[in-house]
Amino acid sequence: MGQAAVAIPEKLYFKIGEVCEIVGVQAHVLRYWETEFPQLSPQKNRSGQRSYRRKDVEISLRIKELLYDDLYTIAGARKKLQAEMRSEAPKLKIVRPEPEEAELENLEIESPGLFDDDVSLDEISRTVRAGRQLDTEQIEALQKLADHLLELREMLRRGRQSGNGWDRPQDQG
Repeated sequence: MGQAAVAIPEKLYFKIGEVCEIVGVQAHVLRYWETEFPQLSPQKNRSGQRSYRRKDVEISLRIKELLYDDLYTIAGARKKLQAEMRSEAPKLKIVRPEPEEAELENLEIESPGLFDDDVSLDEISRTVRAGRQLDTEQIEALQKLADHLLELREMLRRGRQSGNGWDRPQDQG
């Protein structure tokens, strides 16, 4: 990590031009990186412009460092970034008071059936309530859920913009 620290302004969202200035690359380079690095996925706002979050800017800086400073190939940088993000994920620790065993037994959470694997929301909830670290599989399941929710939100926004009536109560006739 030979790159000097870059000051990222305290903002929620950045336009592509702002990210280009911070990272020091042109817009077409950022757009190309989006196709090559699944971790870099800025949202699009209502007008279709990319809205980069702070995490996207940090990932962009790391990609530039891997490609330009460390001289990784695109494939090598992709693998390195995936490995780094996987190794960071289990470090998440939610500290909560230890619940009584009776509370855990009475805990009922309905799983929406979004996952094909064996990770259940009940298991994740018990882990979080007990203050233990989530394992990689649980973190991935939560990320999938978050992705689904963001996708649903975007679909609802598009539906509202197109005037299809999703934002109005339906007649119950």
